[in-house]
Amino acid sequence: MNKLTVEDLEIKGKRVLMRVDFNVPLENGKVANDKRIRAALPTIKYIMDRGGRLVLMSHLGRPEGKKVPEMSLKPCVPVLSELLGIQVGFSEDCIGDTADKAVEKIGEKEVLLLENLRYYKEETENDPGFAAQLAKLGDVYVNDAFGTAHRAHASTQGVTRHIDRCGAGYLLMKELDYLGKIIENPEMPFVAILGGAKISGKIDVISNLLPKVDKIIIGGGMTYTFFKAKGMEIGNSLLEKDKIDFAKKLLEQGADKIVLPVDCLVSDTFDFNRRKTGELKVVSADAIPPGWFGLDIGPKSIEQFRKALKGAKTIVWNGPMGVFEIDDTSKGTYQVANMLAEATEKGAITVIGGGDSASAVKKAGVADRVSHVSTGGGASLELMEGKELPGVSALTDR
Repeated sequence: MNKLTVEDLEIKGKRVLMRVDFNVPLENGKVANDKRIRAALPTIKYIMDRGGRLVLMSHLGRPEGKKVPEMSLKPCVPVLSELLGIQVGFSEDCIGDTADKAVEKIGEKEVLLLENLRYYKEETENDPGFAAQLAKLGDVYVNDAFGTAHRAHASTQGVTRHIDRCGAGYLLMKELDYLGKIIENPEMPFVAILGGAKISGKIDVISNLLPKVDKIIIGGGMTYTFFKAKGMEIGNSLLEKDKIDFAKKLLEQGADKIVLPVDCLVSDTFDFNRRKTGELKVVSADAIPPGWFGLDIGPKSIEQFRKALKGAKTIVWNGPMGVFEIDDTSKGTYQVANMLAEATEKGAITVIGGGDSASAVKKAGVADRVSHVSTGGGASLELMEGKELPGVSALTDR
């Protein structure tokens, strides 16, 4: 990454405007999971230690340009205050007189958190005027919000047009280091595991990775579009009819690389909203009964995937193997999570591409046994697609 980092910026006495990702889950007005707040601590502490006057900005949820009290960032203040051992300030607005006055009051080594950026629709619209108002609050800018780095928003891109020196924080640097390097220069053999509901969400990823990997393991709902492309019966399993031809093309291009499940866990009834299934049974991939739903990979597929991963030096995973939100159909996903933990112990670099995969390794209890768990599902996907992230390209060149 040929961009400035926080270590390149003059910080002492300066107002450091920093984009963080505090889009945390709230329950009863309190932070239910502080992982994203903790992820920003290394950069926050670095700036504090060097005498910066730190102004943090983030979004939370999707208030869509309205001031929704339930989506206020205020509950993050006591959590961050406890983690830092200081009293963090809070501004009831992110722009205007309220924000200006709050920023004026903070001294060196002090921290202020601004209210939810997305209370203004101008944030997601990357409005130049809104970006200019944010930029007034800082002398230098740091982006440490990987989870929104794939968005060209006012706080990730627009603001950089008004501040001369803009650098990456430690979390952003770490994400780019892991995801960027494995895509551009992976240690071989390189295996990608792709799951999730739809092939449409992974088209660019598969197309970009296919020439680079030794194997691509396919699981999840997208499996059944590939099965259909092979002329197989899939019952009532998830299908994207308009992607069948694309799946055929991929199977032809990657005949020696694509690894599909050989058996499936199926059910005669399925209600995702009620988290319920009917009768469950394992069948061969070419024997899904008409009217039944494919919901997970079967035991033979798990062993097949284990063999495909044997000896891999680099593994990237994005997307679950089945409906892991339901206990009865979660085994395949959790088995893959454990395979990655085992591969890491044998020296492989293992990267989990955020989103549901990150939730899966956490639920499987192996999040601390893999090389890296990304904090941004959408951003990690776009890196895997070979795209530039607007929030990164907007930073100051070295």
